[in-house]
Order: sequence, then structure tokens, then C-alpha cells
Amino acid sequence: MSSTIADIRKDYKLRSLLEKDVDASAIGQFDKWWQEAIHSEIDEVNAMTLATASADGIPAARIVLLKGFDERGFVFFTNYDSFKGLQLAENPRACLVFFWKELERQVRITGLVEKVSAEESDIYFNSRPEGSRIGAWASPQSQVIENREWLEEREKTLVKDFTGKPLSRPAHWGGYRVKPINIEFWQGRPSRLHDRLQYSLQGDNTWKIERLAP
Repeated sequence: MSSTIADIRKDYKLRSLLEKDVDASAIGQFDKWWQEAIHSEIDEVNAMTLATASADGIPAARIVLLKGFDERGFVFFTNYDSFKGLQLAENPRACLVFFWKELERQVRITGLVEKVSAEESDIYFNSRPEGSRIGAWASPQSQVIENREWLEEREKTLVKDFTGKPLSRPAHWGGYRVKPINIEFWQGRPSRLHDRLQYSLQGDNTWKIERLAP
């Protein structure tokens, strides 16, 4: 079995990533790749791995969805009382990873984390389908529960309770922004000689671009 796994390999040869072709800003370069990924009709293009760690360094990773980005950073939403939320409260640092296999590209974003404003969280929450908003109230995310039936009954009760009433955002749910200090762009190349360009944020808010060995 292990030899079969070891034999799995792919030779990357779709594109290149050269210094002369990239944007001076890491966010500008991400936007270029983002637009290409959108136009490539990649399934769940905004899916990204979010890696966090507790105060004592125990790591955890999971997939979340990007819901916005700009010069300030990259935004996702979740339950603040979830396991990821507790880790971010202890250690407000994170790493995001996008892997767009159709383009043979990976983006790794390392940064500091802050909560977005209540207004930003309200706007996004109110844009969600009603079922998703009920779900944010119903699920004590990451906590142990009795069974599936318990969750479904809780959902039914909340649907009844909220009938005819405004469905506002619960205080325990909202957004985080990962403010990047380092972004690496990876483009697959033949013979495992991949292109890796690292952007590091400088004190004057410009980006230093360096090539990393594959």
C-alpha cells in the first residue's frame, strides 16, 4: 500500500511565476491570482485551510471559506466559542493556505488575527440564508452533544421561537481578519523545480519580494 502511495506524482507545467511579472503588492498579486481562479471556475475557489495554535503551541487546522479580502487582510466568519475561536483568543496568529490544483498554484498567508467590527459581522450575517442564520444560533460549535437528534430538535425549537421575529446575529458569532505579514505564492513547475515567491511586509508597509528554493 505504501509503495502505491509513494508512486503518486504529477509533473507541473501549466505556468510560471517570475519576478518581472508579479505585482509589487502581495495583495495586488493575490487579487491577480484570485481573478484567474474565479475565471477558471474552480469548485469552491474560496475554500482555504486555516491553521491555528493554542498558547502552548498545539496546532489545529481545518477548512473555512474566505468571505472577503482587501489591503487590511483576509476575512472569514465563525463561532467565537468554537475550538478555533478559543485558540485565536489564546494566540491571535494564523496561517491560511489556498490550493488551486487546476492552476497548479498554492498561496500561503501568515499573519496576525483580529475580530472584524460588529457592523461588518452584522452585514454579512444578515446576507446569509435564513437556515444558516438559524444554524449559527442552534449549534454550540465544537462542543460535545448527545446526538444528531438533539441538534435537529434545537433547530426546530429556534425556528419556532424566531417565527415573526427579527433574526439578529448572536454575540458569539462573527468575523475574523487575518492581517498578513508574509504571503508566499507557489507555482508548480516541471521536475519539482517550482517557483516560490515570498512577500514580506516591511516597516513602511511596502513588500519585500524574495525567491525561495523549491
